[in-house]
Amino acid sequence: GGYSYSHGLEAAVERGIVKTRHDLERWIAGVIAFGAGRNDALLLRESHRAVMTRAIPRLVELTAFAAALRGTAELALEAEAQGAAFQKALAAGWPFLVLREPFLAIAQAGIKPPYVVAFAAASALAGIEMRLALLSYLQAFIGNVVSAALRLMSIGQSDGVSTLATLTGSLPDLVTSLDAVPFEDIGSAALAVDLCSARHETQYTRLFRS
Repeated sequence: GGYSYSHGLEAAVERGIVKTRHDLERWIAGVIAFGAGRNDALLLRESHRAVMTRAIPRLVELTAFAAALRGTAELALEAEAQGAAFQKALAAGWPFLVLREPFLAIAQAGIKPPYVVAFAAASALAGIEMRLALLSYLQAFIGNVVSAALRLMSIGQSDGVSTLATLTGSLPDLVTSLDAVPFEDIGSAALAVDLCSARHETQYTRLFRS
């Protein structure tokens, strides 16, 4: 369901903040380095570790924290709805994963896991190494925003592919740099994203849910 969300980009385009392919690259790079991308990277790493070490109470704690970390109502909806859709897909294709202890413990706690936690838990249960899971998650996030941009901006498919290639090419170095960042340093400084997301809630004409 990621195609339904723009992560605040629609409001940024509406207000002329993001006009060109260069603007788009800067916008997404900022989200990855300073906003939800960075936070989700640390959450994924910590949640994956909790599942691998069978620290289930820690995983439940991280789930509640991740759910409360979103800056606006629409960003919270984006994370929660994609988490629910991801679990539904897992149940259809790999039901043995959602019946394992991590998912059962989260459900028993009455928490709806954001997408990043559900993805981390499933990756760990499937035996996918944390770094590969993290690179895949961030690449998919970039792809979703680029897909939204193609429908919102006057850029073509070639611009979209070029943007995707440029941004994903920098992910290995970013992931390596985050290895040295303790989880306690989690936090967002992408204020423009939060402001655009809040303004999107009352935007008159909308294609996306965030």
